[in-house]
Order: sequence, then structure tokens, then C-alpha cells
Amino acid sequence: MSRAKKNQLPIHYLLNSFDKFFKMEAAGGIALMLCTIAALVWANSPWAESYHALWQTKITVGVGSWVLSKAAILWINDGLMAIFFFLVGLEIKRELLVGGLSTPSQTIMPVAAAIGGMVVPALIFFSLNTGHESVAGWGIPMATDIAFALGIMSLLGSRVPVGLKIFLTAVAIVDDIGAILVIAVFYTTSLNLTALSVGLVVLGIMAILNLRWGIRHSIPYLVLGIIVWFAFLLSGIHATIAGVLAAMTIPAGTRMNCSTFVEELRGAAEVFEMAITPGKTVLTNQEQQMALHSLEHAYEAATTPLQNIEHSLHPWVSFFIMPIFALANAGVALEADVLSDLLTPVSLGIFLGLVLGKQIGVTGACWVVNKLGLAEFPDRTTLMHLWGAACLAGVGFTMSIFIANLAFDDAARLVELSKIAILFASLVSGVLGYVVLRFVAPDRSIPDETTEEPFD
Repeated sequence: MSRAKKNQLPIHYLLNSFDKFFKMEAAGGIALMLCTIAALVWANSPWAESYHALWQTKITVGVGSWVLSKAAILWINDGLMAIFFFLVGLEIKRELLVGGLSTPSQTIMPVAAAIGGMVVPALIFFSLNTGHESVAGWGIPMATDIAFALGIMSLLGSRVPVGLKIFLTAVAIVDDIGAILVIAVFYTTSLNLTALSVGLVVLGIMAILNLRWGIRHSIPYLVLGIIVWFAFLLSGIHATIAGVLAAMTIPAGTRMNCSTFVEELRGAAEVFEMAITPGKTVLTNQEQQMALHSLEHAYEAATTPLQNIEHSLHPWVSFFIMPIFALANAGVALEADVLSDLLTPVSLGIFLGLVLGKQIGVTGACWVVNKLGLAEFPDRTTLMHLWGAACLAGVGFTMSIFIANLAFDDAARLVELSKIAILFASLVSGVLGYVVLRFVAPDRSIPDETTEEPFD
């Protein structure tokens, strides 16, 4: 390997890691899309009654007098989505520590874009719904569904610069932070201070396990995290917030530095090689088994619980939790007068907020920040690329539906109108984003250094 290639190792590892993340999100977006279509077909079929009955089925868990009985839809929205938000919390922590939000130069543009993409849609919705009971849904068009957005981007292949994918991911992370704050502050109706205090105390214990005692095994955090979730569920603050806060206590440091890890690897590899005996397999070779145990120990010590848990959860969230959320929540009846439904204040506010508000807010913020000299556009991107990303940011879907359920908890009709608007807005935003990135902003003639020469 040449010296130039050796010097490229860190950036190649970074880009390869992001590529794996992107492909996981893209594949998850496709699964999400299929479940959305299935939900719409089912809810508008002769078997629509069975669709709604399924999600209202009571599921009870507990021991003795400690019993929790909820409809299946609530177990999904309050329980499974807490795991989704836990993963979001891990991603936020990683991005703040070592990712696209770890330095001011990397942070300025995506943060500005995310803020613009939240404020403008909220203002559009608020202006159209002032004086109506639906005004409480102002947080709905603020959200961006990263799985859907990256799924659409994946269809464009190399026409989308890597810098744009990283930019959109960072925008979505900041957007998630905003959505979490909105849910915690504005969509909490009442507080049980005793339950909240229990939850906060247990969170404090989790932080002590990490910062004071250096506990790295996942089991204590899992057990305490469930207690935090249950306490927040009883407190009145939405239980998904517990997932985000619990994620912040997960250790992000390693016990072994890089040089020690390399020494351990070499030593274990030498022992393994020296122990090779004709006619013996690893199953019967004790020295080789010891060497493998040493490698396993070194791996655990050189990686962080945060990245290990995130890596383990990603497939479950991408291919089970989010698709089943879509299957349970996207099934709305599309009547013949669906177009008139889109002209109601709540639907129009959501549609225009996601489709126009995101474009104006995200693109406008990027343009202003660049003109003021505060930050440069991402590598190999132009304002047209950022416009395409802004269109994709209008795919709100998962988070928008989630916030709609919270905003209109006691108004089923408003929830239905919101879901219809979210579906149409996400469809229009997705198609528009694809068209912009495919035709208006073709691939630049500047070579992409990540594809110049294969890495070996």
C-alpha cells in the first residue's frame, strides 16, 4: 500500500461507516414505504374494520398488582417508539461528540438550515390555523423523516454528493432535537411530579454508573432504562422522551486506546498462528480458543457501548419498529372528497408547511449563512443541491404523524385530516426532491475523491 493510500485510511473508514449507515437508512425507508402502502390499501379495502380492530386489541403485561394494559396502537406509539427515540438519542450524542455537529464549522449550516426548516413551516401552519382548535398542531410540519429522505436519495446513486447526504443527515438530527423539545415542552398536558422525580433519580443513577463507576455492560442500563420509561409514562411527559434522556447516559468512551488494541491484536494473532496443529480444529485447540477470547476482550475494550448498542438497534428500528409504526398509523380512509379535506385549515397548514415551508426555511437559511460568510456549502454541492435536500426535508411522515397523535389526542377527525395532509405532502416533497436532484442539479464535473481509486 502506498504512503498516499495509508494517509487516506481515516477518511476511508469514516466514509465507509457513513455509507453503511446511509444504506441502512435507505433500505429502512423502502420498508417504511411498503408498510405505508399496505396500511393505506388495508384501511381502504373491504377488510378496513379488521385493520382498525387489530390496533385497538388490548395487550396486558405485568406481575401481580403491577399490571399495564393498553391497546396495541399505544404499545407501539408509547413503547416501541421509545426505542426509536433511544436510538435517535444515541445518534444525537454521537453526532455531538465526533460527527457532523462536533465542531462549529460543521455545525453552523445544518443547524441554521434545521432551525429555518422548523420555524417557517410552524409559522405557515400557525397563520392558517389561528382561531381554530387545530392551532395546537403547529409542531406537525416541523419534522423531517430521515429514513424516507435518505431512501429517496439512494435512488439517485452517485448523482448525490456524499457531502449532501451528510448535510441532510445532520439537518435531520438537529430537527429531531427540535421535535423532542417541542414534544417535551408543548405537548405535555399534566405532570405527576412524584413519578417524574423517580424517573429523574433513576436517570441520575444511570449517569453515575457511567461517569463515576465506569460501568460498561448494557444490562444495568437496560433495566434502569425500563424503569425510567415507566416513570415518564406515569408522569405525563411522553414516554419517548425517556428514551432520548436514557441514551445520553450510555458510555461513549473506550477502555483501551488504539496502540494497545493493535498490540493485543498482534499478540493474539501470533498465539493463534503458533497454535495451529494439523488435525486439530479451533473447537479442540485450547490455545486458539484463548487467543480468540483475547481478541473478543480487546474488541469490547476498544469499542464503546454507545456504538455497539447503536449498531445492534439499527436493524430492529429500521426494519421492525418504524415499519410497524407506519402500518399501524398510516391507514386512513381516503374518501371521494379527499381533495376538499386538503383545503381545511389543518390540512392546508401541514401541506404548505412541509412542501413550501421546508424549502423556504432550509434553502433560505443556507443561502443567508453562506452570504454572511459564516459557513461554506458542503463539499461538491451548490445551492441547487441544497434546494433538493430542502424538498426532501419536507418528507415529514413518521415524526409528523407522531406529533399529530399528540397534538390532537382527543380529536380523531383532526388526526385523520393531519395524516392525509402528511401523506400527500410527503409524496409531493419526495417527488419534487427527486426531480430537483435528478434534473436541475446534475452531478458536478468535479471528481469525487472517494471514488477515484479503489481502496485496498
